Parts: sequence; C-alpha cells; structure tokens
Amino acid sequence: MTLDRMPVVSDLRALLRLTGFRRLLTVRLLSQSADGVYQVALATYVVFSPEKQTSPAAIASAMAVLLLPYSLVGPFAGVLLDRWQRRQVLLYGGLLRAALAGGTAVLILASVPDWLFYASALTVTAVNRFVLAGLSAALPRVVDEERLVVANSLSPTAGTLAATAGGGLAFVVRLISGDAGHSDAAVVLLGAALYLCSALASLRMARELLGPDLGGSQPGLGAAIASTARGLAGGVRHLAEHPVAARVLASMTLMRFNYGALTVMVLMLCRYAWYENEEDGLALLGLAVAVSGAGFFAAAVLTPWAVGRLGRPGWLVLCATAAAVLVPALGLPFAPAPTLVAAFVLGFITQGSKITTDTVVQTSVDDAYRGRVFSLYDVLFNVAFVGAAAIAALLLPSDGRSVELVALVALIYAGIALTLNHWRRTGGVR
Repeated sequence: MTLDRMPVVSDLRALLRLTGFRRLLTVRLLSQSADGVYQVALATYVVFSPEKQTSPAAIASAMAVLLLPYSLVGPFAGVLLDRWQRRQVLLYGGLLRAALAGGTAVLILASVPDWLFYASALTVTAVNRFVLAGLSAALPRVVDEERLVVANSLSPTAGTLAATAGGGLAFVVRLISGDAGHSDAAVVLLGAALYLCSALASLRMARELLGPDLGGSQPGLGAAIASTARGLAGGVRHLAEHPVAARVLASMTLMRFNYGALTVMVLMLCRYAWYENEEDGLALLGLAVAVSGAGFFAAAVLTPWAVGRLGRPGWLVLCATAAAVLVPALGLPFAPAPTLVAAFVLGFITQGSKITTDTVVQTSVDDAYRGRVFSLYDVLFNVAFVGAAAIAALLLPSDGRSVELVALVALIYAGIALTLNHWRRTGGVR
C-alpha cells in the first residue's frame, strides 16, 4: 500500500480540511511550543546553572512547588471550563501567560530569591494547565466521533512535537549564549511572545464554536464560583458512573508516575554521571528530548492503525508490556546510548497510551462534564509526576544511577499490563 492510500494519511487530510480543527490545532501548536521554550528555560535555570548544586531532592521540591498547589485548585478550573466559553479561555489564557512569562524573565535578570522565582513560574504553570484542559475538551466540537482517534493522534502529538521543537530552540539559545542569566531571560521572553501569538490565533474562531452547550444564559463569575464545589462533586460522580474512563485514567496516571521517575533519573545522569561540564550534559539532555519527540511522532502515526488492529485495550496492554521489558534492558547499563534509545521507546509508549486514553475518556463521558473530567485528568498527571519525583529523591544517589528505581518502574509497568489485560478479557475496558 502506498503512503497516499494509507487510511491514516487520508484521515489526516480529511481532518486538515476542517476549518475549526485547523484553527484549534494552530492555537495548540503555538501554545505548546511556548510551553517547551518556557519549561526548558526553567529546567536549565534550576538544574544546570553552574552556581547551583542540584540534587534529586531539590528537583522534587521544585516540581512540588510548581505543580502541587495547582493540583489542589485544578478541579475547580474544570467547573469553570464547563461554564465559560472555551474560545475565551484560550484567548485570555494566552494573554495572561504572556504577561506572566515576561515577569519571570525580569525576576531571572534581577537574581531574586528562589521562592519568588518559583511563585512566578507557578502562576504560568497554573494557567497553562487550564488552557491544555480546555484544548482537550474542545476537540470533539470540531471533529466527528468517527475521526476522533486520528484527531487525538494528530492534535496532542503535534502539540508535543511543537513543545519539543520549542524546547530544542531554547536549548540552542541557551548553549550559544555566553551569559547564562541573560540567555535564560531571553528564552523566557521568546516563550512570552509565542504565548501572545497563541492568544491572537484563537480570535480566528467564533466565540461559540468550542462550546460548552450551556442550555441557557451563562452564569456570572460569582455564581460559577459559588457552585464550584457542587459541580466538582458532580464531575467525580460522573466519572465514577463511567468505570471504563476511570480505569484507563488510573492506568495512564501510573504510566505518568513512571515517566516522572525516569525523567528525574535522566536529569541527574546528564548533570553528574556522564559529563563534568554542565554544557555537555545540557546538550545530551537536549538530544534526549529530541529523540523522545521522535517517539511521540511515531506513536501519532502508528496508534490509529494499531488501535484498529488490536482495539484500544489491546494497544494499551501492548504498550505497557513493551515498557516492562525494555525499561530494564535499556536503563540498567546507565550509559548514554541505550538511554537515548529508551527515550525514544518511552516517548512512543507514553504518547501511544495517552492518545488511546484521551479517546476513551472523550467518548465515555458527556460533553457537559468533559471539562471537569479533563481537569481531573490533568491533576492526576501533576500529582503522579510530583510523587514520582519524591520517590526518585529517596532512591537516587547523587549521580542518578539506581537499579532499585529502574526495577520499581519495570514492575509497575508489568502490573499495568496484567491489570489491563484482565479488564480487557472481562469487558472492563473497551
């Protein structure tokens, strides 16, 4: 079969002919490229600054400061996502992130205490998670259900690739600049400009296009905030009434935990184990990010075909099983070359699983609750990532080499595979 006649290619062409999908995708690409720029600037400032002696515990603390406070309020944002026009969320979210990122650049130049820097970064991260949940909740409004799997392959994966490209650009700027402080600030300002472009791109869509369907007059802000607690409880009950969505969310959360633990390990290996020079370690980390992005792209191409052949549960089982086998095989040598191969494999497995999970959730819950469910989804991701960093801080030595951590991750993947396979045989997931 030629490339032009492959079902995935024809479906992608059909999707790109949809004006609403193209415009929503443009917003996602600009937004997530800015995310990549901003996140790499933060990572290099916290982990690779020559004057900082980074430890696993310090990385875990930074992740906790950035992610846990939002995790406490994230579900409340989901209630507002189901009450506010999602186009407006994308517009004002982009404008706010541009302003806040600009403030972060000023703080870097001013060499302020770390707590003030983290507080600024936290505000950008909080708004960013809000926007990402809105993008996921809006996708079924511009794509029919028949092509939703392909849309979930293209859209989030294209966004991840955009983030990878943005991160790569940030690495290049950081490496070629002689002054670390000024280069970090310049990279953050580049992210701010991209956030502004994403906000302006959202204006190409009608206010009502992305929903939600409110069925009446839109409540005021005060009324929406007053009903947040009740709405959140309703979202949790709705998810509990849809066990298929709940089960795949639980599985994906554990995969996110594994990804977070291995991320901290690779950071420490690049920083201390393989190179004495911080710039060499940073260059290798940039290469690992690029290779992982290639894995994301491969997953976007192959997942719709694999789901068609194996079904959603079968593909999830295969991804978890492959990870259980390949993580120890590639990770235990603690060498750069197999670690780069592992970065590709984990990028492929994680993105393939996420594409499938997104589709199951989107097709298993009602539109009126979708924003809340995806906000809960996002919060689970944050908590899992921070929890993984905390466990890594306990297990990792200063150079990042830990057989125990690699074994723990492999066992978790094996448990996911066995549980999903049981649910697949008993009809618990579909």
